[in-house]
Amino acid sequence: MKKHCITRHIFSLLFLFIGLQWGICQDGTNLTQAGTGNIDIMPAGQTGFSMPRLPEIYPPGVDTALQINGYVRRIFQDKAGHLWFATYGNGVGRYDGKSMSYFTGFEADIVRDIAVDKSGKLWFATNAGVYCYDGTDFKHYTEAEGLSSKEVWSVLEDKAGDLWFGTDNGVCHYDGKKFSVLPVPAADLSGFPSAYPAPKFVNSIFQDKNGILWFASNGGGVYRYDGKSFIAFTEKNGLCNNFVVSVFEDHAGNLWFATQFGGVSRYDGKSFTTFREKDGLNSNFVWTVFEDKTGNLWFATAGGGVSRYDGTSFTKFTITDGLPSNYIQSIMEDDAGNLWFGTSEGVARYDGKSFVSFPKKGGAGC
Repeated sequence: MKKHCITRHIFSLLFLFIGLQWGICQDGTNLTQAGTGNIDIMPAGQTGFSMPRLPEIYPPGVDTALQINGYVRRIFQDKAGHLWFATYGNGVGRYDGKSMSYFTGFEADIVRDIAVDKSGKLWFATNAGVYCYDGTDFKHYTEAEGLSSKEVWSVLEDKAGDLWFGTDNGVCHYDGKKFSVLPVPAADLSGFPSAYPAPKFVNSIFQDKNGILWFASNGGGVYRYDGKSFIAFTEKNGLCNNFVVSVFEDHAGNLWFATQFGGVSRYDGKSFTTFREKDGLNSNFVWTVFEDKTGNLWFATAGGGVSRYDGTSFTKFTITDGLPSNYIQSIMEDDAGNLWFGTSEGVARYDGKSFVSFPKKGGAGC
């Protein structure tokens, strides 16, 4: 996927300067504590500095208890109810309902996906390989352990307990002991000079109710894998666009394919139905499809905010409704039924009536 900064609406914030103070932290913790207004930079076992931020005055509808740094690519809730945020530029953060903590236990600053395995370990897909967190320590996996690339974009645990990783150089399978590289078909990118130059790049991996794996590819459509062979579904078969970002299955068993340039396609096992801007979708660049507990489908878009589809019509939500940005990459529903949206300018929570935003401190970023 082409890496670039997207022009976003930038809001003016009023800052009040009340002084700058320095402090020294020597607790050796692996977590940097946020939500207190301070940035604590403290590698384990070393002394760091605590730098107070300038106090900020936020507009109505903003909750400053949770502050997110970086583009939020994925949101995940663990069994304890803690929220985890995969960010672009600031690693991974965890919110316990009171304050935000950032991990400094690994080198990666770009975290693209989060998954939990059956044993409760967390797996992070990053720009520096894969990290596994057992609640105490991190274990790092790179090309040296068998990954096909350090640029990892997605992680999935299948029904058998095996792990799958989508990279910019194909798919890796991990059986708990070793990695093996899956021979994913290479897309023909010769007609797309501006495309991300990785013909085996897999954006995301999904397993449907029947156990079939689906790989969202960079220009090759979507690949169906039954454990033995691949079948490619492309624009020739009715798919709206060959640059597929993610795959989702709704409660009725329909598969939804979100794409970069063609909107979203629904596949009922026989044929495709496509939804684009002309059909009510906010944007033809769709990052994520999500179904809430009531059966509504939500589409996270790049530049158009989020669209809700009730099976008949679309409802649009943008910055005018309380979102901190119109660039949305992730959607999650918590145990209480609140929807969380990861954006380019922090996070927003929606209770079904209104949005509360948790904007990123420091202004706009990529």
